[in-house]
Amino acid sequence: MQYRHYGKLGYDVSLLGMGCMRLPRQSDGAVDREAAYEMIRYAVDNGVNYFDTAFGYHSRTSEEVLGEALEGERRKKAIIATKQPFGEMKDQATIRRNLENTLKKLRTDHLDVYLIHGINGGAWPKIKEREVLKEFEKFRDEGLIGAIAFSYHGDYEHFAQILQEYDWGMCQVQHNFLDTDREVTSKGIELAGKLGLALVVMEPLRGGNLGKITKAVQSVYDTANVARSSVEWAFRFVANYPQVSTVLSGMSTLEQLKENIRLFSEPDMTPGNLTSADLEMLKKVKETYEQIVTVPCTGCEYCLPCPQGVAIPTAFDRYNTAMKFENLEPSRRTYMFLTRAGTDATKCVECGACETKCPQEIKIIEQLKLVHETLQGWVER
Repeated sequence: MQYRHYGKLGYDVSLLGMGCMRLPRQSDGAVDREAAYEMIRYAVDNGVNYFDTAFGYHSRTSEEVLGEALEGERRKKAIIATKQPFGEMKDQATIRRNLENTLKKLRTDHLDVYLIHGINGGAWPKIKEREVLKEFEKFRDEGLIGAIAFSYHGDYEHFAQILQEYDWGMCQVQHNFLDTDREVTSKGIELAGKLGLALVVMEPLRGGNLGKITKAVQSVYDTANVARSSVEWAFRFVANYPQVSTVLSGMSTLEQLKENIRLFSEPDMTPGNLTSADLEMLKKVKETYEQIVTVPCTGCEYCLPCPQGVAIPTAFDRYNTAMKFENLEPSRRTYMFLTRAGTDATKCVECGACETKCPQEIKIIEQLKLVHETLQGWVER
C-alpha cells in the first residue's frame, strides 16, 4: 500500500481510503453487516488505515457499522474521519450531543478527524455567525477530536475563501478527470497543497460512472501506450497530484476492495505517474464523455429523502446507464420497477426540496421529467 503525508498533521495515511457511504446492502436496502464487517476488517489487515463516514450515511447506520467492525485492536490501526452536517447543528448543545452520539456509534473515545459536512458558499457565513468552529475547538481541547476539517461541493472562489479564513487541518473535495473545470478545479487542489492542508479526494470515479464506458470511450483508451482499466486510469489521475493525501473509494464488494488495494499498492502509483501523453489521452476521454448527454448525478443521496418518495438517484442512474451504454431497453425495464413501487419521476410535485440539497446543483425537477419521458412504457412480457 502506498502512504502519503496527511498534510501538516504529522502522520501518514494510506493512499486508498475506504469510503463508507456505499457499503454492501441487503435486498431491503439495509447494510449487509456481515459483508461490511468482512470488508472493513480485510481493509485494515491489508494496509488501508483511513476510513471515511458521516452522520447520515446509510440512514445513520454507517458510523455504527464501522465502529462495530473496528472495535478492539483494529481501532488502533485506523484513522477515522466522520462528519456532522451543518443542518443538524440546531444549537451549541445539539452540536455536542451529535458528537457524543457519533462517538458511541463508533465505539471510540476520540475521532481522528471531524468535518463540517458539505460546506458551500452559502453556508459558510452562517457557520461563522453560529461560531460552530469554536465548538469544534472545544472538542479538540478536550481530546475528543483531532483535526478540524470540512467537506465541500461548490466553485473555486468560495472554496478559496473558506480555505483561507480558518486554520483547517484537512479539506475533502470532489475531483476526477471530468471535474478539472468544475467543483474546486485543479487550481483548488493546488491551493490546498500550498496552504499545507491534508487533502482528501472523494468521487474519483464520479460515483462509479468512470468505470462505465461506451465503445467510443474505449476507443480513446485503446490509443494509450499502456493497457489499463478505466478505473485504474481514473485513480491514477487523482494520485498524480502531489497535494493529495488519500483517495476515497466507496467500495461495495470484497472483490472491488481487493482490486483497489492491488492498484494502490503499485510502486508507481505516485505523484507524476502519468506522462504528458497519458494526460492528453484522458483529456480526450473527458471530451468523449461530455458528448454523451447525461445527468451529472454521483449517487451521493444528499437529495433524499424526497417528501414524495421519488427515488431520485436511482432514476438518474437508470437514465445515465442507458445513455452511456447506448442501450435503452435494460434501463426501461428496471425503471418499470420504480413505477411499480410508486417511486418513479411522476410522483414529483416540484417542491424543490431536493434541488436545495444537491451538491452538484442539478436541475432535478427538469431532469426527472426527461428521465420519465425517455424510460417510460416498458411492458413486462
